[in-house]
Amino acid sequence: MGAVDAWAQITTDRFVEQPWLTTLFRWTREESPKATSASVTIKAMNDGGVEVALISAWHGPNGSLVSNDDVADAVNAFPDRLVGVAAVDLSDPMGATREIRRRAAEGFVGVRVVPWLWDLPPNDRRYYPVYVACIEAGVPFCTQIGHTGPLRRSETGRPIPYLEDVLLDFPELVIVGGHVGFPWIDEVLSLARKFRNFYVDTSAYAVHRLPPDLVTFMRGQGRARVLFGTNWPMLSPAQCLEGLNALGLDDEARHMFLEGNARHIFRLEATETTLAGAFSS
Repeated sequence: MGAVDAWAQITTDRFVEQPWLTTLFRWTREESPKATSASVTIKAMNDGGVEVALISAWHGPNGSLVSNDDVADAVNAFPDRLVGVAAVDLSDPMGATREIRRRAAEGFVGVRVVPWLWDLPPNDRRYYPVYVACIEAGVPFCTQIGHTGPLRRSETGRPIPYLEDVLLDFPELVIVGGHVGFPWIDEVLSLARKFRNFYVDTSAYAVHRLPPDLVTFMRGQGRARVLFGTNWPMLSPAQCLEGLNALGLDDEARHMFLEGNARHIFRLEATETTLAGAFSS
């Protein structure tokens, strides 16, 4: 089996038109960004040795940027390669909880809310119905940690106290913090050591740029806590995995980072039959 990308998205026109993406496109040297198709995504996965990508919807205060239906359409086109992660409207708590139940039953394996998009830290009361619904549906809650690449405030990505409050209030909730958590790496690692249901994905980072303390954690006691991710289409799988051998991971740590942890956390072993059945137990 190949790698699992824990954070990717198939973008839409309304997504790439957002003004806060200016800095990201400067980093990727794109002068005229375009929406990304599912077929282009699959080619990038093949080129980079990724077998499965978790593609996420995006929803913010001004509405949907990548809808859950958009994600479902892409997954239905490539059901063996793409898996859905849902987004919800924090301003509609009952609608959000119903949407989580519905999408989990359809085979979505997680829920993602991007805090800087809402300018709300994850301990805000508007998230709490979402956390309950995730626990009941048996799906992880995925979020962004660390500084914000787009032109928005970074404070919402600070792990302590915001994310720690959630981990204390919801010990059953599985949380995956994406984008590494820089510059608060010490806080990220302290949460990963303290809370058994907190995980980190390396999306938005090529592996040769990962913070040294995180790499040391991955080699040792944290080998079961860190997941590979890209943030495609900002970075491709091939770009992200360049320099993988230099991390010094042994065979077990390498396997767990590239796919084992994601397959366990998101129950991806069930993808070969039916994702919908993954939430029946």
